[in-house]
Amino acid sequence: MDRKQVAHILEEIGVLLELKGENPFKARAYYNGARVVETLTEDLSRLVSAGKLGNIKGIGQALEEKISELVRTGRLAYYEELRNSFPPGLLDLLRLPGLGPKKVSLLYRELGITNLGELEYACRENRLLSLPGFGAKTQANVLAALERQREYRRQFRWGEVAPLAHELVAALREIPGVRRAEVAGSLRRLKEVVKDVDVVAELEVGTDREQIAQGVARLTEVERLVAAGETKLALELKGGPNCDVRLVSSGQYPWALVHFTGSKEHNTVLRHLAKEQGLKLNEYGLFRDEERAAQAVEEAEVYRALGLAYIPPELRENLGEIEQAQAGELPELVKPADLKGAWHVHTQYSDGVNTLEEMARQALGYGWSFLGIADHSQSAFYAHGLKEEDIRRQWAEIDALNGKLEQEGKEFRLLKGIEADILPDGQLDYPEEILAGFDFVIASVHSRFKMDEESMTKRLIRALEHPQVTMLGHPTGRLLLAREGYSVNLRKVLEAAAANGKAVELNASPYRLDLDWRWCRVAKELGVKIAINPDAHRLEELAYVSFGVNIARKGWLQAEDVLNTHFRGMADFMIKGK
Repeated sequence: MDRKQVAHILEEIGVLLELKGENPFKARAYYNGARVVETLTEDLSRLVSAGKLGNIKGIGQALEEKISELVRTGRLAYYEELRNSFPPGLLDLLRLPGLGPKKVSLLYRELGITNLGELEYACRENRLLSLPGFGAKTQANVLAALERQREYRRQFRWGEVAPLAHELVAALREIPGVRRAEVAGSLRRLKEVVKDVDVVAELEVGTDREQIAQGVARLTEVERLVAAGETKLALELKGGPNCDVRLVSSGQYPWALVHFTGSKEHNTVLRHLAKEQGLKLNEYGLFRDEERAAQAVEEAEVYRALGLAYIPPELRENLGEIEQAQAGELPELVKPADLKGAWHVHTQYSDGVNTLEEMARQALGYGWSFLGIADHSQSAFYAHGLKEEDIRRQWAEIDALNGKLEQEGKEFRLLKGIEADILPDGQLDYPEEILAGFDFVIASVHSRFKMDEESMTKRLIRALEHPQVTMLGHPTGRLLLAREGYSVNLRKVLEAAAANGKAVELNASPYRLDLDWRWCRVAKELGVKIAINPDAHRLEELAYVSFGVNIARKGWLQAEDVLNTHFRGMADFMIKGK
């Protein structure tokens, strides 16, 4: 069992102890233990084997024994016993915003609520109103959270589904009789949330479609073959959404790929264009009086037959792309290779897992020229936000590391930054003299999400007016399929960013993807530069920038619109909005 799995179990033990009403210090010991384990730089298994785990600060004898049991056996009797002492559905309540262990424990003890269905019924019957710490507003918020969860059910974040879908397609291409296959639908259009997966597969002439169905059913990515027909296979994927595999014959593939990639609105306009030319367009081809009017091997030929330049899949939303294709004016969209680095990276100084040097060398491996360190500021006590002495210690380490990398001949710069909390009045949580020492400042909201729209808008605008702020972090605060963004007039915020020469972050975490692609176009029109940032807390999360590039492309952004592409050394680096 690796350190991440161990940390997760320790965290859950802390939650279960709170549910049980145990001494809060006991629960806190497990929370702290989870944090210590997750941020270990040494190999956990080796520490356990060498009997050195107890030498780590924050790991007492009781924790050492339990962690050792987990690492050696993959199980922990204490955890299993604790978990089995509660109804299995009770832990689902903790996933609702605003319901922590204390409130869930109260619901369980006082009202006997053990699952989400019982909770909804209790809300409908106004039973929460009698509980201490609850009230009409809390009950209404719980009902709203339950409604959102129902809406989110059977929806999936792009980053969760894409790897599985592409593995499926790669396996599908290896089945005898399949000439080529590709992901289609909203997943191919890079929508941030998808409901299902569409795949188009071209079969060799004379292929037995029943054998294809049997081959697909045996793929490791497939949980169950639900239905098999001549033109479609319906699948359930393991741990993911449902999937439709469209089976097409030679000559139909590019037409089917365009059709099943969509969107519906995009396809409607394409069919209208064909109709204006006396033609009929469908998933099988382009026809005039039942005769094929054009041949195509690739999608570009489909668009050419309609008098259009090729339209990238991510733009197919009927938001002006067809008119631009007619005029030959589609933008050259930003690519991952255009990025020279990124900001918003957390380290062990706050709530990250890795050291400054580990993060720097990972960025070097991507061929980047810079990396912006932005640990949490002091208001984020829950994330071990940096005090002034921590900041100065980190600056000294960054200077030393930059010197070391320079001596190694590396053309790379580690930048000193901070993710400063925007306080409710729009101020930041450090004095001017501290903020002035950073190379860049990301200003973000991490508290008081429920302010009214006018107050929140003023809060963000005031932060953007601060002379030391470089960019606004995760501008709406949304968490995909978990939390709606706060109420804010985003156009006014973007206008303020433009007026003050500030960038806006496109937070590339697959759980956020914030700024939304629909607003990227507005930012572009206003001349606001977008910073694609990974919000990385561990090495592998630097790769999140690829998700951000997807959203930037879907938002019509070009390299010139993205701040990450402009870095050519400190002299040219845009800092503090200047």
